[in-house]
Amino acid sequence: QLKKLNQKYKMSLTLRIGISTGPITAGVIGSQKLTYDLWGDTVNTASRMESTGLPDSIQTNTTTYQLLRDQYTFTNRGPITVKGKGVMHTYLLKGKKL
Repeated sequence: QLKKLNQKYKMSLTLRIGISTGPITAGVIGSQKLTYDLWGDTVNTASRMESTGLPDSIQTNTTTYQLLRDQYTFTNRGPITVKGKGVMHTYLLKGKKL
């Protein structure tokens, strides 16, 4: 756990995670050093969910929320301005439903 690591080493690290759902393109790129990569609008949106998220949180877009809302609990964060996307409605994933 990050909290235990922070206590043990007297640090104050935080973590933000962004999740988006949708189509992506994936493949191996390079000829000398091969790298597997993902790209597309869904990847860009997930990155924006991370960068606009709150410390120690998992932020999702509406599409992801709609797919997971029956199995997980969320806090409605509401609309936020997302660079390159405009205003998007977002949710913070809190945990698995019991």
